[in-house]
Order: sequence, then C-alpha cells, then structure tokens
Amino acid sequence: MTTRQKVTFAAANGAALTGNLFLPDTGAPAPGVVVAGTWTSVKELMADRYAERLAGEGYAALSFDFTGYGESGGEPRDYESPELKIADIGDAVTFLAGHPGVDATRIGALGVCAAAMYMSASAVADQRIRSLALIAPWLHDAKICREVYGGAEGVGSKIEEAANARARYEATGEVEYVPVVSGSDPRAAMPYEIDFYLNPARGGIPAWPNRFAVMAWRGWLEFDSIALAPRVTVPTLIVHSQDAAIPDGARRFYDGLTGPKDIHWTTGIQFDFYDQEPNVTTSVQAAAQHFATTL
Repeated sequence: MTTRQKVTFAAANGAALTGNLFLPDTGAPAPGVVVAGTWTSVKELMADRYAERLAGEGYAALSFDFTGYGESGGEPRDYESPELKIADIGDAVTFLAGHPGVDATRIGALGVCAAAMYMSASAVADQRIRSLALIAPWLHDAKICREVYGGAEGVGSKIEEAANARARYEATGEVEYVPVVSGSDPRAAMPYEIDFYLNPARGGIPAWPNRFAVMAWRGWLEFDSIALAPRVTVPTLIVHSQDAAIPDGARRFYDGLTGPKDIHWTTGIQFDFYDQEPNVTTSVQAAAQHFATTL
C-alpha cells in the first residue's frame, strides 16, 4: 500500500512549488527519491507515474512542478531554464530530507528524458543526492544540438530568436511562445506529430499547455550535460534503447562517468518510456534495484 500527499515547499527564488509525495506503508522512514520528467512537462505527464511506482517498491518518492510550471508558482510561465530547474531540485531534496517519512541520509534522484541532465547536474552540486537513475535520458552537448537542430546555422538561428524574445520580455514583460509539439508549425520546439503529447489519453492533458518560451532556446542549447559526466561520482544507472532519443549521448555520458555505473539497454521508442508497458515496469524495477544497492 502507498499513500499520496499533496505538498508545497518553497523554492529559493521565492516561488511556492507544488508536488505529490508518494509514501510506502513501511512504518519507518524510507529512502527518498526526487523524480522529474521531460522538458516542459508537468508532474502528471510521467513523474507522478514513476514516483507512485517507486513508492510501491518501498521508496518515498516526490514528483513536483518546477518553477513556472503546472501548479507551482513563479514567472515567467512554461520557461525551460536548466539553471532554475537544477535549483528547484535542490529545494525538492531539502523538502524530502526534512520529511518525517524519509531517511535523510538515503536520497536518490530519477530523471526521465531531459530531467536526466538536470538530475546529473544536481548530483554534482548536491552531496545529499547519493544515487542516480536516468531513464531514456536526453543528454546533449553542442555537437548533439547541431545534429538535432539543423547544424550550426539552425542552432544560431534559435539562439538569435531567443535573444530577440528575451529583449522583448525585458522591455514589455510579454513572453513569446511557440508550441512544444506541432506537426504543422515549423517553429515548434518539436515540429512533429508526437502521439504522446497530442493524445488526450496520454500526455495531451489540460494541465500541460503545450507551449515553449522562445527565450529559453539559448539556455537549453548551451547546456552541456556530456561535460558533467566526469564530475558525476555517485552510482549511476542508465536505462535506454537504441531506438529512443540520442543514444549516442547516453553512451558518451556513460563513458565519461567516473563513479560506479551501469547501463541497461532495452527496446522501445522514446515515448514508450513515458507511459507504455513493458517500458515503465522495466525502468522502475531496474531503478528500484539500483537504489536498493546504492542508497
């Protein structure tokens, strides 16, 4: 049996963050895990699913909305900032460590897709995070961004758009948005028909507004997660597929890790890891076993 508590906690930037804390019925403080999902996501898309399943494996698992997303406070809204998200993860760890149902000496982090970058950076900066599980991780550097976003010209164009949108925001307070996902808008952050995000039975839910702040492109494109790997010394598990997003990034990140590490290759496309079976169960069970031996 598990229980879910709606929780709020303060971010260092002053925003009130809202999350769901899933607790196992163990009768004693449990090891804790902070869980986060894809870029632009709200907790309901995949973090809740993974957190609840981890609670079923005996972990106190916290999913939450980052600053400016979902039920959390903060402005601007729906602004993908690696810097802000990494800081929020630290605040989530502080909350989790202070909860009476959590063993503060045994805290791990699980990141799905882009959250793998943010959780890895947090583990470098925060010694309270003792173990990492990265599920279908999106791990990029400048080389991968050029490959994904149309070469140096494509990346440069997006950074220029970001600069113009930032100037507009600073001058007027107005945020310029494009869709996160669209098969018809070439300016969308992901200009494709992606069922997970567009299907109301999956990720296309009212809590997720499908919008990307154009001024966020620079921070996203210039974030180098591959360079973090040599500084990640905590035990790290990667669960990924050759048919999922940028497996080369996962391989290069794994090769650079200097601490205990394991990589589990399975099957499935990227979006299968968000809500489909057997991918979710495979990932949760691998993460639970990893945390059992490293926390």
